[in-house]
Amino acid sequence: MDEKLDQWLDELVKLSDEEKMTDKQLKIIKAAVETFSEKGYASSSTSEIAQKAGVAEGTIFRHYKTKKDLLVAIVTPLMTRIIAPFVLRDFNKVLHMEYDSCEEFLRAVIRNRLAFAQKHQKTIKILLQEIPFQPELKEQFQDIVANRLMTTMKNIVEHYQGKGQIIALPPLVIFRFTATTVIGHLFMRMFLLPDLEWDDDKEIEHTIQLIMHGISARPNHAERS
Repeated sequence: MDEKLDQWLDELVKLSDEEKMTDKQLKIIKAAVETFSEKGYASSSTSEIAQKAGVAEGTIFRHYKTKKDLLVAIVTPLMTRIIAPFVLRDFNKVLHMEYDSCEEFLRAVIRNRLAFAQKHQKTIKILLQEIPFQPELKEQFQDIVANRLMTTMKNIVEHYQGKGQIIALPPLVIFRFTATTVIGHLFMRMFLLPDLEWDDDKEIEHTIQLIMHGISARPNHAERS
């Protein structure tokens, strides 16, 4: 196994004792995660997963009837028990801190999410690949992460609107625009063009400038170099 396995796999090892997961089941899960991450669900085979796990292919089918059952049975619990807490736990520390300006808040959020993406790259890659095509995963993500996050962000947008820092558009419109810009930056940085020579500090500041140019309530605010 890759020594740089995502942190949540260590958490899964701890959960295995609680849920009485066998050593073979744990190996299958780890192998499936690595294979799905490297090749994508559609291009992965159970024979490859079995070989990587060091088990017979029949062992997989004793636990999961199909490859899709393997994906759903593994990734969905990982999202509900491990990924979601990682997404929300550290992020909530940022979301609930008081920042004098919206720009300071955005700077903290982008830095926090970049650090998260770097630490849990394999997990995020699987979710990005499979959520659009797997209704079960999409529903879980919406219920566990998106809905909670949207409620929190709505309150934060209203807070900065109340301070006169953000234009008076519906908060969810502001959130969608901001989230799309931030997620687009992180996707480009971590997955699409990760080998470019990125200057993260400058890129973060440029991203903030673009967002604030769109949502700032201050007319003709000066651009920063």
